[in-house]
Amino acid sequence: MAYYTNIFSPETYQAFTRSDKTVSGFRVRQKSLTERIKAGDIFVCYLTRLSRWCGLLEVVDGPYEDSTPLFLASDDPFTIRFHVRAKVWLPLIQAIPIHSDQIWQQLSFTQKIEKNGKGWTGLLRNSLNKINEKDGKLLTNCLLQQNNLTTDYPLNEQDQKKLKTHTVNRTDKVVEVSVPNDSELVDDDAPIQNPEVRESIKMQALLAQIGACMGMKIWLPKADRSRVLKEWKNGTEALLEKLPLNYDETTLSTIEQIDVIWLKGRSITRAFEVEHTTSVYSGILRMADLLALQPNMNINLHIVAPDSRQEKVFQEIRRPVFSLLESGPLFERCSYIPYRNLKTLSKVKHLDRMTDAVLEDYTEHEE
Repeated sequence: MAYYTNIFSPETYQAFTRSDKTVSGFRVRQKSLTERIKAGDIFVCYLTRLSRWCGLLEVVDGPYEDSTPLFLASDDPFTIRFHVRAKVWLPLIQAIPIHSDQIWQQLSFTQKIEKNGKGWTGLLRNSLNKINEKDGKLLTNCLLQQNNLTTDYPLNEQDQKKLKTHTVNRTDKVVEVSVPNDSELVDDDAPIQNPEVRESIKMQALLAQIGACMGMKIWLPKADRSRVLKEWKNGTEALLEKLPLNYDETTLSTIEQIDVIWLKGRSITRAFEVEHTTSVYSGILRMADLLALQPNMNINLHIVAPDSRQEKVFQEIRRPVFSLLESGPLFERCSYIPYRNLKTLSKVKHLDRMTDAVLEDYTEHEE
């Protein structure tokens, strides 16, 4: 007997739950991996986004190829299949979080890592990764025990958000999209060790302070607030608890993740992404997502980054994928603000008598 990962998204988990649970499917690109699976092997099932262990499937026979829609109504990609027997299949609320002590402190790839740490997800990024025997037996025993005792692990607000499906209505069809959430990777109480991260928080605080001084209301992502408020003293008066915007849920979920937003009344005037990482990419992606969702949105977009990153910002912002947006090239809508310019602006006298238009004197544009 050998143990292998079987990775489910919330969507494929629900599809398998609705089925008779006698077939588990994989993508064609994984065909070579399926050939080592034998009858009697165990698929240990893991649920992404919620990071929970949800089931044990014993292989009966396979692999075989079958394109009959089973997990999706049409164009089912999971065509390399096995007949399986469900030894355990837990309801969502009873699936075991990987961070529970009984699992986290015992698994070989998590036991030496802090629960808010990184570097443990490698095994769980793909199905059909082999699990070592000790870990396999541990997970099997925990899931069998849970199947008998049925302890509940209620879903919190963040879990509920992860389960939401976001859609965009195109002229030809409705498309499901993801809205990445950087806050899922951040523990709000964890100290910030990386100097670059500390600097980025300072830049968020500076942006918030400047905007508030000009009479703007400020939006910050909830995961960043406690850190930013340590730098932005007395900032709670201008800080919004809820965005006063009338957009669809997918657009709002995207907007909520933007590093700093200035609002006047019920309108966004400027949006800022602070890009302190080497890639200078995640914030640019979010700006592009926003314009893809709302091509007629007329707001000023800014990437704030270290002085040395100007060339990298302009290089990324001119990528073909960002230049072919329906609303026009991203570089025409989004400017770059070096850290030094932002610091200079923050020291200008009488900011409270100025409008946000003064910011144009401190921005740089790709030509």
